[in-house]
Amino acid sequence: MRGRPWRDLRGIRPVVHAGLLVLLLVMPAICSLPVLAETEGTGSGRVMELAAATTAETSASVPAIGSNTSSDEYENVTEEEEKATPAGPVIADPIEPWNRAMYHFNDKFYFWLWKPMTEGYKYVVPEDFRVLFGNLFKNIKAPVRIINNLLQGRFGHAGNELASFLINSTIGVGGLRDCAGECFGIKGRDTGFGQTLASYGMGTGFYIVWPILGPSSPRDTVGFVADRFLTPTAYLSPGQVGIETAVGLYVWDGVNRTSFRLGDYEIVKKAAVDPYVAIRDGYVQYGVGELVK
Repeated sequence: MRGRPWRDLRGIRPVVHAGLLVLLLVMPAICSLPVLAETEGTGSGRVMELAAATTAETSASVPAIGSNTSSDEYENVTEEEEKATPAGPVIADPIEPWNRAMYHFNDKFYFWLWKPMTEGYKYVVPEDFRVLFGNLFKNIKAPVRIINNLLQGRFGHAGNELASFLINSTIGVGGLRDCAGECFGIKGRDTGFGQTLASYGMGTGFYIVWPILGPSSPRDTVGFVADRFLTPTAYLSPGQVGIETAVGLYVWDGVNRTSFRLGDYEIVKKAAVDPYVAIRDGYVQYGVGELVK
């Protein structure tokens, strides 16, 4: 029982499955291809994306055991040359005491609340349905990608995103299936207003860690707020949906995405000498990678 409190949910699991089965049965067989798990963004949303990127970067930088690389190649590197070696993109961290405090807060939030909640959700909801829900949330946020690709001059990607949105909203049963990608091979480009600002020359600024939301910067914070205004659910009136429902949808999206990447953060934390620095470096590397897409 210890560490797995969701076992108490066994009684409601058949009921959830029955409801999800009804949803699946009313969907037409619109695509012959199997549903594939989404791999994009999941951390307490954001942190999990960075953890995955950091994990991949760390793995790529370690030579494989038994490789033919000779240790002599590293013996002639002087201390001066070592210092002169580019360390990659960096970000200023003038408010490190605040950031470290928020990192530890988010760490506790993840292990005490977010992870148990996600583990329970993952246990109750089968993967195929979590993929459908992920497709739905991705489709809802299509205007964010369409508008930002347009603002960045990526007209081809904007057109792909618009086509995907129209196809998935109709043939894909409101976005539950990614028919644009599965049936027609249409691939979009994930982007946001933070990247739009970067494309116009605005610098990242300094590093800041927000409670619950995680790593960010002044530019990306503005981008985050702007993207919320570009999301259609932001324009539902209080009479149509209460604040509780809006927050619930946001949390559901985050938990659903995190369910595909449980364990990434733990790997980074265990492998890193200083997990705070590892996450900060991962944030910078992730941002650079998104800009060059």
